[in-house]
Amino acid sequence: MSTLVVGSRASHLARAQVREFLAPLRERFPDVVFRHQVILEGGDQDRRTALSQVSARSGGSAFSTNQEAALVAGEVDVIVHSLKDLPTANPPGLILLPPPGREDVRDALCGSRLAGLPQGARIGTGAARRIAQLLHVRPDLVPVPIRGNVPPRLNKLKTMNLDAVVLAAAGLKRLGLDDAISEVLPVEQFPPSPGQGALGIQIREDNDLAREILSTAGDPVVDAEVRAERAMLAELHGGCSVPIGAYGKAEGDVLTLHAQVTSVDGNRQVEARLSGPLSEPEKLGVQVAGLLLDQGAEDILAAIRPTATV
Repeated sequence: MSTLVVGSRASHLARAQVREFLAPLRERFPDVVFRHQVILEGGDQDRRTALSQVSARSGGSAFSTNQEAALVAGEVDVIVHSLKDLPTANPPGLILLPPPGREDVRDALCGSRLAGLPQGARIGTGAARRIAQLLHVRPDLVPVPIRGNVPPRLNKLKTMNLDAVVLAAAGLKRLGLDDAISEVLPVEQFPPSPGQGALGIQIREDNDLAREILSTAGDPVVDAEVRAERAMLAELHGGCSVPIGAYGKAEGDVLTLHAQVTSVDGNRQVEARLSGPLSEPEKLGVQVAGLLLDQGAEDILAAIRPTATV
């Protein structure tokens, strides 16, 4: 009987994502033992420091560095990430498999609808992209940095006297917290972080057993969509701490990518949209990045890169 050790972060959401990923595999492969192993990340151990500083201290990503190290060392066979938390480049010897479908990609406002927020409302979010997009639409809003897992962030509506908090709809739905959503923000106006709603399934390149077992789990269409988003992000030399939003959507053999870069204060925003063959997602991502650069995206990103780290 074969065993695959599946690693993830310790949060309730990470555990829910592992259950979601493994449920069909356990039915399909009853002779394989799938064992879950929790791996603590810097972003989980330090919930006060800004994520950019935690990432810099860890030498990588606040939410993936330790898991990737465990994978390289052979302590686990598979890592189930939130794809939006992953840097666009894999460490040597590691690869990403196609994600198994995708949850709701949109951001959710909890506590109030956007139109119902009073002048000067306090909005809880630590994400540069969410802050920038909200301030572009409502310059009067006051962003309040919050960190932590999904339930504690929701609880900060009361403990920090916030008018609303912004969270990924995917995480709320995976945790059965749909009732907390006051409004899902329109994806056309608020494109999400590249890869939001999708799982990042990472293995060692030389692990033939994991590759064989997991080969049937991926969705090739979702894979193309997120590869376009991440290729655009890589071309802009961005990461999870910069205000870049993107959403790829396939219809038949055509893939359309919409992307947006916004200054942290919300004053400047550039957008681009382009369609191309579903079979060439990376090429589309690079082309969309070029359109954004033509509109001045580099100036926006250069202003924040000294303090933003993947």
